[in-house]
Formats: sequence, C-alpha cells, structure tokens
Amino acid sequence: MTDSNQTQPAPQSLPPRLAMTVPRFVRAKQRGEKLAVLTGYDHLWASILDDAGLDAILVGDSLGMVVQGKASTLPVTLDEIIYHAEMVCRAVKHALVIVDLPFMTFHVSPEDAIRNAGRIMKETGAAAVKLEGGVNQAETIRRLTAAGIPVMAHAGMQPQSMNKYGGMHRIQRDREQLLNDAKAVTEAGAFGIVLELIPREIAKVITETISIPTIGIGAGPDCDGQVLVTPDMLGLTAGFNPKYLKRFANLRSQAQQAVQEYVRDVRAGTFPDAEHSH
Repeated sequence: MTDSNQTQPAPQSLPPRLAMTVPRFVRAKQRGEKLAVLTGYDHLWASILDDAGLDAILVGDSLGMVVQGKASTLPVTLDEIIYHAEMVCRAVKHALVIVDLPFMTFHVSPEDAIRNAGRIMKETGAAAVKLEGGVNQAETIRRLTAAGIPVMAHAGMQPQSMNKYGGMHRIQRDREQLLNDAKAVTEAGAFGIVLELIPREIAKVITETISIPTIGIGAGPDCDGQVLVTPDMLGLTAGFNPKYLKRFANLRSQAQQAVQEYVRDVRAGTFPDAEHSH
C-alpha cells in the first residue's frame, strides 16, 4: 500500500525557454518540432500548464461544457470568454495564449469579427484568436490578419456547427473539402489550423501540403502538434471516452479520495490536530 503522506519526487525541471510567439510557433513546423497545446480556463491551471512547458494554451469555448456544465459550446458569450482569457493571460509567461471566438461573434461580417477579436486582444492580452471554419471564413481571416490580429483556423469537426453535423463527434471524411479548407485559410494568412476528428491519412496529406502548423485532436500522429481539453486529459471529467482521448492521470478519483479522507477526519475530530493548530 502506498503511504499517501510519502513525499513524491518533484517534477523534472525544464530548461529555460523563450516566450512562444506566433512566428516561433510557425517556425516549429519548419524545424520538425512537435507542438503541445492544451486548453486553459483560469489563473491557477494556466500557471500549472505554463510551468509544465506547453507551447500554447487555448482558452477554448469548450469552457461552456467543462466549466459551466452546459450541453455544448454554443451558449458561451464574448464577455465570458474574455473573463476567462484575462485570468489565463495574467498567469502565463511562456506559452502562446490563443482565444476562441465564440459562436456568432464572427459569422455576421468581417467587421463584427474584427470588433470582437479586437476586444479579446485589448482586454485579455492574448496573442491570437481562433475561429472555426475554412473556405467559408477565408475572407474574415484575411481581414483579421490585415488588422494585425493573428488567427488560428479550425477545420474538420467544428463544435459550433454541431446542429449542422447532427452531433458533436462526427468524423469528417470529405478529403477534397478538408484540403480546400486548409489551403484557403493558409492563403488567407492563418498561422495555424486545428484539425478535429478527421482520418489520419487525410490529416497527413494536409500537414504535408500546407506551410502552417496543423494541430490535431482526433486526427492522428502526423499533425505538427496536438491539442486536448485539459480536464479530459487529466481524468477530471467523467462519462467522456472518445477513441482519441488518452487520460494521462486520474485526478477525479484522487481528488474524491482526498475529500473523503478530509470528511472522515473532520467528522472524527482528528482534524485539525495539534500539528495543524495555532
């Protein structure tokens, strides 16, 4: 049996690193360096993630589901994403912070997109925004980048279009459309693209075809980098087990065990003891 009070080895320290920038992010592909990305939603976790050596932290509209407990990403508002992104940016010293543009904050017109992305950049200190879309959003991406706002695109399964696809987890297999989307956003000036839930062979072709980094989630190992939702990766969420998800820890179980131990000690009157009293 493992002693729960036994001192655990400290995480291996990482060498000093430069703050990630959009140009460095793009150059990683040219150098053959894989990019590690996770989502972040608050100051505490952003600090942990940044210290652990991530290349980028995505303030995703997935917060609607994993933080707010909603059924989809659609209800997340611009004010809410700004609230979370500002906390994340105050914690991060090295990783590139990218913020999702929520549903209907960029769909009406490029002017709307510039106005809303501008608010995110000004009020949070983020380095870039991400929007879902390919060919259909190329002009908006072109206008945003012309305004000095770095943009990451998102092709394949797009959660904001869940009603169009008939669900959140439909694998996208239209090779021609996916390749056209990737080429269009590259030509429009995007600095990277998330590829979600597409067959690995299509992701490989896209990665080899375009000059900007591809960041996969459920798109196989040939992408230039990977992204996962942090609570999923850490085993904090329950009832969500897609094939692409690897749980690198089981923190939900560990946290529940710790809370149960705390409850027992309080009810038994053994906490606080002399050691933990002034």
